Amino acid sequence: MRNGRIEMLSSEAMLKKEVVSPEGLGKAPDETDLLRRLRYFLNPIDGRYEDLRNGDWRLNVFRDFTAGLIVAMVAIPLAMGFAMASGLRPEQGIVGGAVAGLIGALWGGSKYQVYGPTAAFIPVIAGLMEKYDHSVLVLASILAGIILLVLGIARLGRIVARVPHSIIVGFTIGIAITIALSQIGEVLGLQVKLGHGFIGKVQAIGANLEQVNIYAIGLGIGTFLLTKYILRISIFIPAPLLAIGITSLVAATVWADEGLTLVRDRYGSIPRNFLVFTPPAAIVWRGEFLADLGYFVVAIVFVAAVESLLCSRMADRLADNRGLPFNPNKELWGQGVVQVIVPMLNGFPHTGALARTATNIKVGAISPLAGICKFALKLILAVFLARYLELVPMACIGGILLYVATVMVKPAEINQVLKHNRFHVALMIYTAGMVVLTDFLTGVLSAIVAYGLLFRFFDKRPARS
Repeated sequence: MRNGRIEMLSSEAMLKKEVVSPEGLGKAPDETDLLRRLRYFLNPIDGRYEDLRNGDWRLNVFRDFTAGLIVAMVAIPLAMGFAMASGLRPEQGIVGGAVAGLIGALWGGSKYQVYGPTAAFIPVIAGLMEKYDHSVLVLASILAGIILLVLGIARLGRIVARVPHSIIVGFTIGIAITIALSQIGEVLGLQVKLGHGFIGKVQAIGANLEQVNIYAIGLGIGTFLLTKYILRISIFIPAPLLAIGITSLVAATVWADEGLTLVRDRYGSIPRNFLVFTPPAAIVWRGEFLADLGYFVVAIVFVAAVESLLCSRMADRLADNRGLPFNPNKELWGQGVVQVIVPMLNGFPHTGALARTATNIKVGAISPLAGICKFALKLILAVFLARYLELVPMACIGGILLYVATVMVKPAEINQVLKHNRFHVALMIYTAGMVVLTDFLTGVLSAIVAYGLLFRFFDKRPARS
């Protein structure tokens, strides 16, 4: 500590050791370490709000409010798309993203992170929903949340640093391909459900090519391109919402009689009473159910932990954070609270969202107050826009998610793996292929096992001169 301020620490250093941690500040002599940690984790008003006091606090509050408004407008169409791609209803993405944003802002470990539905969860949730109902998803998420709470209390936030970068990149590539393939049917205007597996999707597309609707293709490509190029103009413009508005207007006027499938046709009207309590299913003491439950619990824990901690690290770097760095253990605690509460309020598992967090920082957010504003503004906007959101063509949602899939994979990250060594290149390719051909967890866990068994023999780096 110098001059009463915490020295800037790199996120990598925070992952390796807690050099300066708010968990140990202001401790009473008779408090145990565990109680101090719990007291810190349960406190929603902590050092993450420090930048609100730098300069004019009214201007700082306005900056967070503006950031919350822009991110809310960006998040609404994305939340709908992620929910529908996961086998859920569109309003579940809206309410889930809003509530997760509030909980993460209050009990997370990052100043800047925006919480919501993410692409990495799509194959996990879609796989569960194909076999079970939402109440089983609630059960799996609650169990995963409890594990995340324990990981946070046990100070295991730095464990994500042990997952090789090549596996993370391969996992991201595989998820991007899976999402893109799942949306091709919507963009082509197909009326059939494509199914869950890679082979099944390809076969379903090939068997139903006679259903292809050229107008749906036009809407999907149009939404994709509008989103991409509007974002190049300015990040202050809510490109996904504007793109969907333009293409939906075209569908409702010029192409009104061209057989386009709307959100309303697939899901009915979007209700305005978003907050609906959903209790978890009871555990069925049968081998198949318990195996499936264990699989999905582990998958939710992995995605929530890895994505939220990577997103928090990115946020500190992007914002050039010179104050209190993100706390990986409190971040896991916040993720645990999100997974326990959000699904019971008609949502589903959520985590830190990389693109929305970057937008949040670039439009001026300086504290978790932006996430709190996003929560309120997103629900208010959704209530007023509900009657229009149900008129959005499914092809437009497909176009938005195709854009998400393309920006998930960063060329710089792939180049970083390519420059490492052949072993990590092979690990990246293997992870991506297995995620696409089998499933998310099989691909990632088998890659981690392969790395653990082989890195001593093949993970060779050039000797320093």
